[in-house]
This record gives sequence, C-alpha cells and structure tokens, in this order.
Amino acid sequence: MNLTDVHTIKALCREFGFGTKKKFGQNFITDEKVPDIISDTAKGMCALEIGPGLGTLTEALCRKCEKVVSVEIDTSLEKLLGLTVGNFTNLRVVFSDIMKTDIAALCKEEFTDRKVCVCANLPYYVTSPVLLRLMDCGFPFESITVMVQKEVADRLCAKPGTPEYGAITLTCQRYGRPVKLTDVPRTSFYPVPGVDSAVVSIISSGKENIFCKDEELLTKVIRASFNQRRKTLVNALYSGIGRKTKEEYAKLLVACGFSADVRGEKLSLSDFAKIVNNM
Repeated sequence: MNLTDVHTIKALCREFGFGTKKKFGQNFITDEKVPDIISDTAKGMCALEIGPGLGTLTEALCRKCEKVVSVEIDTSLEKLLGLTVGNFTNLRVVFSDIMKTDIAALCKEEFTDRKVCVCANLPYYVTSPVLLRLMDCGFPFESITVMVQKEVADRLCAKPGTPEYGAITLTCQRYGRPVKLTDVPRTSFYPVPGVDSAVVSIISSGKENIFCKDEELLTKVIRASFNQRRKTLVNALYSGIGRKTKEEYAKLLVACGFSADVRGEKLSLSDFAKIVNNM
C-alpha cells in the first residue's frame, strides 16, 4: 500500500469515514522521499513518533528502527492505523496528547536503555510548544527530527545577526545542533496547506560545550533579550531582568568584550553564557 499516493489517501479516508481535522493540523505527505529522509535519522535505533496520521512515516520508521512508539491524539485513526501499520510487531501506538504525556516516563518504560530519536511531522500550531516540551522533558534523545513550517525551520537554524535569529534558535542550540535536511513544498501534502515546510534535525551530539553557572538565569536573559529585540541589550536586561542599573549592565557588557550598545540578536549562545557567568 502506497501511503504517499493521493488516490490511496482519499480511498482510505472514504473507507474509514475519516475527514482531516483542521484543529489537529492534519496534512498528509505525498512525497515518498520525505519519510525516508526523516526516518534515516533514527536508522538502527528506536524512535518516538509524534502524530503518525495515516502511518506514512510510521511505516518507514518500523522498517528501519528496532522499536517505534507513536503517540497520536486523534482516536478516530485507530482502525485505520490498524490496517496501514498494524502488521509491524515492533510498533506500539499510544493514543494520547503529547502535551499531556510524561514523555520521559514513556520512553524509559518503552525503550529501557536503548538509543532513541524523535521523528515527527508536527502540526504548525503546536510546533514550538512540542519542541520545547521534548527538549525540557529530561530524556536524552539522540536527535529530534521534525517537519515544520519553513519559516519556523529558518528560525531554528538561523545565525546571529539575521532577522530569523531569536530565542527559539538559542533554545535549540542549548539542546543540540539544528540542521535543515530538506525543504518540502506545500504541493507535497494532501490537503495542500497554505505554507511550505522543511525538515530540521536537532542533533544532541553536535551540542556546543558551553559552561553556564546558572541555566535558569540564562533562560531569563535570552527571553528578555528577544522579547524586546529592538532595544539594546542594556535596556532589554534592565527592563526584563532588573537586578542592576543600566550603567552597571553597560559596564558588564564592556567587561565581557562587547559594545555597550550591542543588541541581543548579534550574540551567540556562548556570548550569552559569558554574560550570565559574569553577572
């Protein structure tokens, strides 16, 4: 069964009386190369999949991975998934909301001490919340590979000083090294969405080795810097963090080797860590 074929997708939807739900951001991939690209990042390991949908990516993962656990919010897909991927003995489908799931506990229970990657075609409306939840859950994923809106992918992989660079970029860098694997045009989906997509992999082993004495303060400093990105870093820290006067923040930045009027969007993750280590 070719799950990337539009005629097959339509036939399955008719057979099971299934209609795509905008509230779940359901758009099914019709480019057979994309599931292969995503699943290759988990080859030979275990995979936590978020949102299997019709089972297109699930099928590719099951063929390449030791074990796959797929978390799906839409219970109406249960019988359909039983037909499309129910024959795989290395698959368990969990019907649950990933935002309400104890991800670390699930992975420890299902995968024990094996290497685990995350693979997902994320609905646009929950991209950032799901990514943050995955990175904050405490489980040591080898990588997190997701298909997201192209503009979001550009932000995840942005460089300092570019318009796309922001707090979410630095959050990803604190977890690993974000790499864009491929662009995916909107015509590669059914139904066709209003935006293009891209596949990004955040590789934990590529994480820059940065020491920060206060990770919680680092988070606050980064958020303050980009909540008011038009302001200088001195003004952003003064209004967003407090604790020091503007003059003291200016002296701190100069002591760290930066201009007193530098903006946060110009600084790297190691630059922010240096500032926090001297606060």
